[in-house]
Parts: sequence; C-alpha cells; structure tokens
Amino acid sequence: YVDSLIYGIEYPNIEFDEKYRKQLENRVETEGLETLYEEAKKIDKQAVQKISSNDQKRILRILEIYHATGKNKTQQEAESRKNEVKYDYKVFAINMDREILYNRINKRVDIMMENGLIDEVKQIKKKYNKFPTAMQGLGYKEVVEYLENKISKDEMVEKIKQESRRYAKRQLTWFRKNKENIWLDGMTSIEENIKIIQNEIQK
Repeated sequence: YVDSLIYGIEYPNIEFDEKYRKQLENRVETEGLETLYEEAKKIDKQAVQKISSNDQKRILRILEIYHATGKNKTQQEAESRKNEVKYDYKVFAINMDREILYNRINKRVDIMMENGLIDEVKQIKKKYNKFPTAMQGLGYKEVVEYLENKISKDEMVEKIKQESRRYAKRQLTWFRKNKENIWLDGMTSIEENIKIIQNEIQK
C-alpha cells in the first residue's frame, strides 16, 4: 500500500478464478504449503523473498496473479512505476528498542488469548465448512492447529509470539530499504513526534 502511493504503482483490476483458488487451497491440504511456496518462488523470486514461507494468503496470491495475467507481481509493479507521482510526500516510520518491541508483542499475544481468541476461532470454524482464506493470517492459523490437536496450547501461544516477532522484524527491514524515510522514536512522547512531523512537513 505504501509503495502504491509513493511510487505511483497501479495494480490492474484482476478477475480471479474461484475454481483455481479452490484448487490451490486443496493442494495446500494434500501436498503441503511448502510445495506451492517453491512454485511461487520460481514464478516471482523477488516477491517471495518479502514474505514468510508459511504465509499462505500471499503465496496463493502470487500464483493467482500469474495465473490470471501471465505476468508476475514484480513485473507489474516495475511497469507501473514508470508513471510519475503527481504529489510530494514524506514517509514517517516508527522505531523502538528491539527488546522492548518484542516484549510488547509477547504481551499483546497474551492479551489476545485472555480476550478469547480461541473461542473466536472456534466460532469461525463452526460458521464455515472450511476455514476461510481471509482468516488464515497470523494468530488464526496457529489456533486452528491447536484445535486440530496438531500442537499443544503452549506451543500455539509461543508460535504466535514467534511469528509476530518475525513479522515485525520484516516490517522494519522493509521500511529501512527506503533511505528517505524519516524515523520517529516509539519511546518518545506523542507530542514530541508530532513536532518532528510538523517541522518536516514545513521544510
């Protein structure tokens, strides 16, 4: 989303093949996600490097885009970046001490558990015959593994924390690739960061 704004990337309106999507989802169950991950890597190695090997939603997305257009996501972005951006922009990113960030992530997962994440996923499983693709994101798929007795509750909680920390690390890595980003200290007061943003905008 950030790239689409600052680089003028325009994604074509793609009509996805529901039948093909179901085929992919069935293959995940029968062949394993790793097989589709390797296929996606052959199609779009650059895009695959930006996602986790267990990020089913994005792995399937890479395969679907190629199936629907004959071009991979990276090719489409490169072609679209030729368009000139019609406005000035500044990108602000928040950083904080890694240990503090990871402790906050761990605490957030504990709060999610206390607030009924397991019951929420149980209700979703009751509502749908198969767990919907949109709900196979971080935090949900680990609970499904627990409910299917594939992992213990402690393993589930630790897996959610671990994957959340990895996701945060990938986010920071992604933002650091843009050398023009203006970094804000997440431990500084909101008022102080607002002043920094105002000063940068007025330059």
